[in-house]
Amino acid sequence: MINRSRAARVLLAATVLLGLAACGGSGSEDTGDQTLRYAPQLFPVSLDVQQYPAEEPVQTTVQQALETLTVIDKGQPAPKLATSWDTPDPKTWVFHLREGVTFSDGTPFTAADVKGSIERLIGLKGSLAPLLSAVTSIEATDDKTVTVHTSAPLGTLPSSLSLVFIGQGAKVADDAYWQKPVGTGPFTIESFSPDDKVVLTRNESYWGEKAKVARLEILDMPEVAARVTALSNNEVDVLASIPPDQVPEVSGVDGVKYGTGDSYNYYFIWFNQNRKPFDDVRVRRALLHALDLQGTISGLFGDLGSVGKSPVTQAVFGATQLEPPAHDPALAKQLLAEAGFPNGIEISMQWPLEGGPNIKAMAQAFISDWAKAGIKVTPQEKERATWLKDFAALNWDMNLQTNTTGTGDADFTLNRLYTCAAKRMGYCNEQLDAILAQARASLDPAERKTLYAQADKILWEDAVAVYPVDLKNNYAVRENVQGFEMPVNGRPDFAKVSIGQ
Repeated sequence: MINRSRAARVLLAATVLLGLAACGGSGSEDTGDQTLRYAPQLFPVSLDVQQYPAEEPVQTTVQQALETLTVIDKGQPAPKLATSWDTPDPKTWVFHLREGVTFSDGTPFTAADVKGSIERLIGLKGSLAPLLSAVTSIEATDDKTVTVHTSAPLGTLPSSLSLVFIGQGAKVADDAYWQKPVGTGPFTIESFSPDDKVVLTRNESYWGEKAKVARLEILDMPEVAARVTALSNNEVDVLASIPPDQVPEVSGVDGVKYGTGDSYNYYFIWFNQNRKPFDDVRVRRALLHALDLQGTISGLFGDLGSVGKSPVTQAVFGATQLEPPAHDPALAKQLLAEAGFPNGIEISMQWPLEGGPNIKAMAQAFISDWAKAGIKVTPQEKERATWLKDFAALNWDMNLQTNTTGTGDADFTLNRLYTCAAKRMGYCNEQLDAILAQARASLDPAERKTLYAQADKILWEDAVAVYPVDLKNNYAVRENVQGFEMPVNGRPDFAKVSIGQ
């Protein structure tokens, strides 16, 4: 593993070395009409954040213009468009909305906008809908009060609403609205050019502190080398998700500041249990024991990754510390033989092109490990649009991808992905469902943590997936960029960022 990793680093470094000259800042003066340029790892496929509610690039872009009722602050829900909330009974939540808020077109923000936005998200039955499955009705009690009724206690509702972006209630059901959605946030969306850039401008009528830059450009640069070179050449101000192999090339450049932080992001490899032989837990365990996780992860990610010890990262509320599967190819072969495959198996694994740091190198390392245990894996690297379509249609044997726990609460991942009702990969365990339902209903954090630990253990023992690596966030900015912070959810807020001299 060490030799393979070193070779990958040399190849990647060679592609960008010539572009990494020592440059100073952009020289922009703090005049209030600055343009901030951000080149993320992934570019949004759409601005319809309700159609793509779990896609980080969509969320990052739209959250500059649209806001939510709550935000997560130090792991707990805090006010945003809602100033407070209460529970008059276990199945009722009442949210009190902020006064004096308007949309960027001057339309007043009311409870009807909240009702329309939540109802559309639930109605689309997308990846976030399971978080709100207990919601039976939403009332605009008056212009500044929203009442949510549930079929069962729903202690996670304030956290889940941190991911529900509020648009104009009378328009959110119209797909055309999402071509250029109007929100209450610090920026307005001026234009969205697929495969090129999103342009946002400062919302001069924003209810809170106005954005410090007049213009924000989110740029599509799919090639890593191009992003790094653009940062060095002062064509981009902010980068995120820098591959580990290229960190030394970025962190040592004059005029660039590099930083890291905790993350909700991780990789998983799911097994499609609707297909044989993945319906046999012995086969799934064999796939786990065949992998040299520690060797591969330390070699490819260094300080930017650690072997997963839970179905969510250690930064998430409800994470536990379980023992990763031991690297034991002999045991893997024995388990396959017991399952009726003494001569091994032939399967495939898909992943998205440019789908995360070192994703292809990690896939290749794992395929090599599996081969040593008699498991032949055909690689299927796919364009992102094709991968998304096949992933949703369960058209895969194994699926490798990054994922994130959007709310910072284990419920977001466990209850959304692993219940019988989720139907994400053919896995169903009624004991797990009961534990997660109890955790979702509880208002007691200590009780919920205990229940999550039980759920994690079940998923671990059932070998539902490989959790190879918990990722750290990293970023690089021009040295004259001020006020930038990378939050643990990996979705930066650019309203407080400015460009100095």
